[in-house]
Amino acid sequence: MKNLLILCCLLSLASCSRSIDLFNGESLAGWEVHGTEKWYVEDGVLICESGPDAGYGYLATEKEYKDFVLTLQFKQEADGNSGVFFRSTLDGTKISGWQVEVAPPDLHTGGIYESYGRGWLVKPAPSAEDALRMGEWNDLKIRVQGPRVRTWLNDVEMVDFTDDKIGEGRGSIALQIHDGGGIKVLWRDIEIKPLK
Repeated sequence: MKNLLILCCLLSLASCSRSIDLFNGESLAGWEVHGTEKWYVEDGVLICESGPDAGYGYLATEKEYKDFVLTLQFKQEADGNSGVFFRSTLDGTKISGWQVEVAPPDLHTGGIYESYGRGWLVKPAPSAEDALRMGEWNDLKIRVQGPRVRTWLNDVEMVDFTDDKIGEGRGSIALQIHDGGGIKVLWRDIEIKPLK
């Protein structure tokens, strides 16, 4: 009986640390589109592309995630101005929450920005920005736990930031496409591991 209890505990711990695929490689199931910009799947890749309105657009998870480790890959084609929001809520295309920037070179990919609020909270060191590979696949990792947020780009730590307001936030994960037109960003292997 003791061995059985130990096994059950181990299985329970394993299930807590299991990663969840947020993108199934086939459709936008589990996500909601906000705005008129284009979000579609092609050859197992999620693509966001500027639409006729050239406005802001978002693809948000239907579920909320509080504490987690999020990993994904992105590739920027043309202008890559985009981002990954966490603990965010949307009213049309107006978003509340925090963005981990995904942008062209020297525009602070991996930094944290607060939309409709305080603006830039923290930017990567200039030397870290060289980690971005424009036009190639990049690995992005975001760890959010309580008030602390850490980001990595291609295994280079970009920021380590603690903020009480972030600690109070709740909401979904949302991918952003910036306004202005001419933007195309590809995403794949989007996985989240909830933290207890």
